Amino acid sequence: MEAAEIAVGMTARYSRTGTAGRVERIEVIEGKTFAELDTTGLLYRADTIEPVASLEQKRTGKKDDLKELVRKEQEFDRDLGDAWKQIDNACEGGG
Repeated sequence: MEAAEIAVGMTARYSRTGTAGRVERIEVIEGKTFAELDTTGLLYRADTIEPVASLEQKRTGKKDDLKELVRKEQEFDRDLGDAWKQIDNACEGGG
């Protein structure tokens, strides 16, 4: 990505780790352009980040996925508790 494609306020993603965020500032260090992402506070070389259509859409999707994972975890805990209630404490099959 060239420096002209980067602007403060745009959303971008560092493709090597998938880190995404809003560009907080742009800085040129020793002739290379860097952009700071708000999610990490780190500087990323401009040629290693790419524009993201909508960071909010990605965040919303992750929140929905997280809610689903929590629901599944709670369901598993309930099923496990029910399974323990069915055990009669008999020791079968051991030696």
